[in-house]
Amino acid sequence: MTTLHITVGDREQVRQDALQFVQDVEDDDQDGKATLQFGTYDDFVDSLTPLRLNLIRAIAEEAPESMREAARLVERDVSDVHSDLKQLEVLGILTLEEGGPGGAIQPVVPFDRIEVHIDYPLIDDGDADSAPASA
Repeated sequence: MTTLHITVGDREQVRQDALQFVQDVEDDDQDGKATLQFGTYDDFVDSLTPLRLNLIRAIAEEAPESMREAARLVERDVSDVHSDLKQLEVLGILTLEEGGPGGAIQPVVPFDRIEVHIDYPLIDDGDADSAPASA
């Protein structure tokens, strides 16, 4: 099973995960791991809307042969789906492959599962360095 791991928040953890990813790539020790990192919860929800998640699932389950067919699966306008597919491609969640029927571009989701880790602090600890100085 190929899993996309999504990490949200905790900038230090995101940095450490990125460094570990680079180290694993250099060591050729990926074991099919794929990671997508968002610095904030807002970035995450702006990028992976419920409509986009539904589109990802439909593509993974049905393997449409074109963007138009993907739009039909989710009962949405082709131009809106095209825009979402381009954004999801930029994020690395899917690929758009040429060579479908009649030269159509086929969306492909190379993952069986998405796992999300969200670090969402309820209380801002604040940095000691950013605290106001006393007089």
